[in-house]
Amino acid sequence: MESDTKKLTDTTKLLRECDAGTKMVISSINEILEKVEDTKLSEILTKSRNAHEELESEIHYHKEEQKEPDPLAKGMSFIKTNVKMGIDESDKTVANLITDGCNMGIKSLNKYLNQYAMADVISKKITEKLIRLEENLRKELSTYL
Repeated sequence: MESDTKKLTDTTKLLRECDAGTKMVISSINEILEKVEDTKLSEILTKSRNAHEELESEIHYHKEEQKEPDPLAKGMSFIKTNVKMGIDESDKTVANLITDGCNMGIKSLNKYLNQYAMADVISKKITEKLIRLEENLRKELSTYL
């Protein structure tokens, strides 16, 4: 009985972190997209945002309770983005900012996979899918760095 409770708790916590992560990515891309000059870069970011929105819907299908990104993390991201874009409003800066976000997301999601090891298979697969989205976005952005 105790392991069932732990499995449910870990599953819920893992999906909550994925939910917050997808929201953070969507918000970050929306915030920066209008500053992008290169059409291909804009397409890459739009495609990634759409994929994150689809995954967010999948997360909500498996979990009713939603989690917003940490307000402090979101605020710091907003400040960092605006300061860096204020200094250099280039596609290279956009790629740098989003790549930094991908790296932090990949690191956090792997930590959560280890931390919530008792989570069910579906939530782990969702987390791995989110990690792959971040890895793919980071790879696509590398030509803009």
